[in-house]
Amino acid sequence: QVQLVESGGGLVQPGGSLTLSCAPSGSIFGINTMGWYRQTPGNQRELVASISISDSTNYADSVKGRFTISRDNAKNMVYLQMNSLKPEDTAVYYCNVHVFIGPTPYNYWGQGTQVTVSS
Repeated sequence: QVQLVESGGGLVQPGGSLTLSCAPSGSIFGINTMGWYRQTPGNQRELVASISISDSTNYADSVKGRFTISRDNAKNMVYLQMNSLKPEDTAVYYCNVHVFIGPTPYNYWGQGTQVTVSS
């Protein structure tokens, strides 16, 4: 089964920047969209940004203008450039790959990487 390996999380000061990367550890087929979600303790996992096979993008209102999602189709990697970080961006960030296995939709998830924005 495909494993998603995330990297780039860490501790930054408010106003700082981080770039998250996500790479499948094995072959992946039928990719529809790739994206990033985040979750804080006691809360629902929420969409941060996604990018489709046609390179259309979708962002949460809270991150528009600050975050940029991109992908490398040759490597099946997805990135999240995060600028002007705020304390409320603190969360565990999860890579997501949405695929169709034949006609069946399925989501692959990474283990999560911690992003902490604090002074």
